[in-house]
Amino acid sequence: MSNTAFHLTGKTILVTGASSGIGRQTAIECAAMGAKIMLTARNEEKLNQVLKELPGNGHQLLLCDLLNTEQTFSLANSISHLDGVVHCAGLVKPFPVSFLNREKIDETLHTNFYTVVELTTALFKAKKINKEASFVFLSSLSGQHPHKGGSMYAASKAAVEAFCKTVALEYAAKGIRANCISPAMVKTPMFDEAAEGMSTQAMEEHVAKYPLGVGYPEDVARAVVFLLSPASRWITGTNLLMDGGLLLEY
Repeated sequence: MSNTAFHLTGKTILVTGASSGIGRQTAIECAAMGAKIMLTARNEEKLNQVLKELPGNGHQLLLCDLLNTEQTFSLANSISHLDGVVHCAGLVKPFPVSFLNREKIDETLHTNFYTVVELTTALFKAKKINKEASFVFLSSLSGQHPHKGGSMYAASKAAVEAFCKTVALEYAAKGIRANCISPAMVKTPMFDEAAEGMSTQAMEEHVAKYPLGVGYPEDVARAVVFLLSPASRWITGTNLLMDGGLLLEY
């Protein structure tokens, strides 16, 4: 596999939010491409299930609540040196602007933005990022195209995109790259939660707007693999939009 640039052979990759959805599938796809995976999330039972699904050997489960700063820095100090980091942990809680308060604002920003910044900072401070490593930050179509009720979610993802570009700028001299992926609707547990808050007709009407249909976790995970691999050596500071053609007519 290593005779092509599209591989992760010999690389160690940390995946956050790895217990379900895009994080889970990313771990599986990266392992299939030759990487040693470090899984982290809060749910030990689900992480163990994912660990059993990973092809290859040498993978590791690292239980951590990224909302806890002390645990985050402890994780960074104890972890192996990394060739890639994929930030998949996230939260979606829609609120109309008139219903926002500091508690609701902080909840979304803490999960979607503060944890990303703190973990990235902790890893660099602990000198755990190898030269020519690659960061992939999971943003969302909402970061650039907000929706009603999604002010805090959109703001948190826009902040992640800005942070990603800064990481790309500051660490380019070491060959370290940082990129975002911004998916539209993907069939994950968060998709199911969103569907519960909509009528069947409203959901069907929204899905019908996707020329290629809605996405699946493996669609995003394979794009993550590309951005982690040597095949994307000359790509940094970008934001890959994955929307199944949703915005073509807008």
